[in-house]
Amino acid sequence: MYVDTETTGLSPQDEIVEIAIVNDDGEALLNTLVRPTHHDCWPEAQAIHGVSPKAVAHAPTYDELRTTIQTLFQNQEVVIYNRAYDSQYLGIELGAAKIVQCCMLLFAQHFGEWSAWHGNYKWQNLNKASQYVLHKWEGEAHRALSDTLATRAVWHYLTRPEVRQRIDEFKNV
Repeated sequence: MYVDTETTGLSPQDEIVEIAIVNDDGEALLNTLVRPTHHDCWPEAQAIHGVSPKAVAHAPTYDELRTTIQTLFQNQEVVIYNRAYDSQYLGIELGAAKIVQCCMLLFAQHFGEWSAWHGNYKWQNLNKASQYVLHKWEGEAHRALSDTLATRAVWHYLTRPEVRQRIDEFKNV
């Protein structure tokens, strides 16, 4: 199971404005805008993901979606591109999952660019990771469903030897 959110900003006080959950076959189990309850505008975030206050005016609130999200995560392996970021908004619901994996950290290790400053592998953004695995974007980057499908493609590359072999052979042609 793969999940991505778009939010009103980057702080823990910000709120989700869009969420997508996709199963391992790439089927969207949830793909919805979300109406925040404490924010009425988010210009910086809107400039990145394009989700406006007008777009979410009639969307369900996160509280209205909470049970559905928790049910979808129940006893599942959940993969998030930047687990630390999305977890601050999905923490309670992610508690229902069997395990929560961070695709970004695994990709950073695979990509292998060392950061002496951080003493760890340098994080790569989802766009770079998806290009590396030759993912063809469906929809726009920085929208929850598109980002979730890109995360799925990167995860399949990292965890499925047959996928990696096929892509690596294609890249070497």
